[in-house]
Amino acid sequence: MQYSPKIRRLVSLLSRLPGVGEKTAQRYVLYLLTSDPQIARDLGSELHTLHDELRSCERCGNVAEIATGDNHALCDICKDTRRDPHILCVVGRVHDLLAIERTGAMRGRYFVLGRLLSPLEGIGPEDLPLPRLLARIEEDGISEMIVATPPSVDGEATALLLKRELASTGVTMTRIASGVPHGGDLEYADPITMGRALTGRRSL
Repeated sequence: MQYSPKIRRLVSLLSRLPGVGEKTAQRYVLYLLTSDPQIARDLGSELHTLHDELRSCERCGNVAEIATGDNHALCDICKDTRRDPHILCVVGRVHDLLAIERTGAMRGRYFVLGRLLSPLEGIGPEDLPLPRLLARIEEDGISEMIVATPPSVDGEATALLLKRELASTGVTMTRIASGVPHGGDLEYADPITMGRALTGRRSL
């Protein structure tokens, strides 16, 4: 079946999203086309302002919602005064932060690296925000840093790099325990498994 150029363009755009193939994208477009038009309008409006209203948190790298005209972007976790400011959980991506938050086991704060050490992809130590992490440790007087990178080759390499580069700070470094499958992503770990991994963390 030949679709109109408009539908083909929408399918092509949606197919760029992670986990969305061409058939799934077609279903999305046809659903939006045949359902209440307000759904498509609301979705379009939210997508249009996505980059205007959401930015990376300037302290941890999480997603932060900002008010119009506000130049400062702090996420809700960084603004939460009930959090323990001396415990810092270092993750690779925002997806991993959200997976840990779902467990309710983490009451400290976070630092998102944004990427993992990966020589095969050309990502070296100089590509990680280590200077910002060092500054955060010193400014907040961090007493424990939980390294919660995935138990994959890149995740383990990143954990070892952090151990080596931050050894001089004297901060206690722990690693999330087993329970998360090797080679897996934290994003897909269930809350019970993720909670056990946090509770049983070990020295790095």
